[in-house]
Amino acid sequence: MRFKYVHLLVLVMILLSFTASMKSLKINDTFRLLTPQTEFEAGHDITLKFSTNSDSKPDLYLSNSYGSIIIKPVINRSSLSYQLPKSLGNKTGMISWKLLGSTLYGKLNIHPKQEVATMETYLGPPSIETGETDYTMLVVIPTDIHDNPLKDNTQVSVMYQFLANESHDTIYMKNSISYKNIYSKTKTGRMLISSECLNKNSKEYDINILPTIPTDFTITYNRNHEYADGNQITTFSTSIIKDKYDNIVSDGTYVDFFITNASNDILKTSGSTVQGIATAKIIHPDHQDIWEVKAFVKGISESDSISVTYKQSITYFKVAFSEGNKAITVGPLKSFMGQMIPDGLEVKLHILQNNIKIKTFYKDSFTGYATFNLNLDSFPDSTYTFKIETAGIEKTYRNIKL
Repeated sequence: MRFKYVHLLVLVMILLSFTASMKSLKINDTFRLLTPQTEFEAGHDITLKFSTNSDSKPDLYLSNSYGSIIIKPVINRSSLSYQLPKSLGNKTGMISWKLLGSTLYGKLNIHPKQEVATMETYLGPPSIETGETDYTMLVVIPTDIHDNPLKDNTQVSVMYQFLANESHDTIYMKNSISYKNIYSKTKTGRMLISSECLNKNSKEYDINILPTIPTDFTITYNRNHEYADGNQITTFSTSIIKDKYDNIVSDGTYVDFFITNASNDILKTSGSTVQGIATAKIIHPDHQDIWEVKAFVKGISESDSISVTYKQSITYFKVAFSEGNKAITVGPLKSFMGQMIPDGLEVKLHILQNNIKIKTFYKDSFTGYATFNLNLDSFPDSTYTFKIETAGIEKTYRNIKL
């Protein structure tokens, strides 16, 4: 009995398998693909045809990297035609299709039209430094009339012009682009670049090859005279600043001049390069001094150190008290040739009592004199010490009664 049941089960499974096979065969016999071509050029009309012996009108499902779509057939007696829309046929890549309601499916490959309509070209950065290590990248994408990049291994020619030299390279399309790293030279200048593919030329592009970081340099100074009159100007200048390849640095390179005087105070003046030379100006001190000067391109290079000496321009001056000592006149203030010192020399009046400074007044000289007018209401009746200071010279007057 048990053997009988096993026999019946095997027979049923055979019958089911045969039925499924016949059904599959029937479906495959119902529709048959009549279009053997699977490779197409972008822009061409693409139609898939199927023969049929049934009345069903299944839709065709299409899918590519841009999206999916379902299209309906055009019936012509015993065949069905499915025309692909231009939105699919104009773009390169693979299209997958499946005839709904059947087991038929397949793939189509769309290739670009091997004619260049446009040359998409990108170049950057637009400026690089000398030295043959810095580079810019040129990207060239030749495209057909449907904006598809040309197929891989398409040849692209790149032409260069720099100074008196012209050259060219050949690059190839890969993964829908072609590119070239363009390295700098040891000389500065402008490099012109263009590209060509299948007799289609790009426009002209250019990159600027700029000097690299400056090297150390020297400085000098120039002045009308060596006297500390607080009026004339000393001009500091650099030598022609260059990079290690002997290129003059770019205009506008900023240079700081640091000055240390005899009192260890630090002064600063600055200038920018023009044709490699930076200049900076500073007013003479108003008293005898020695300056140590050094220049820097911040964080990059520096100059030698130079010493600048200024002689005393005023060696003596008079002080006159009047109007009950409330008017103090300093002068005449005469410079190194006996001439009146230029206007603007600072004069200080310190008033002390019991060696304690209680007030300081400041005046600028005018026509060789500086006059202080004191408000006696600000000072109690007493005796004071007056200390007058200008051009590095100091005079002290004691027991001045106010």
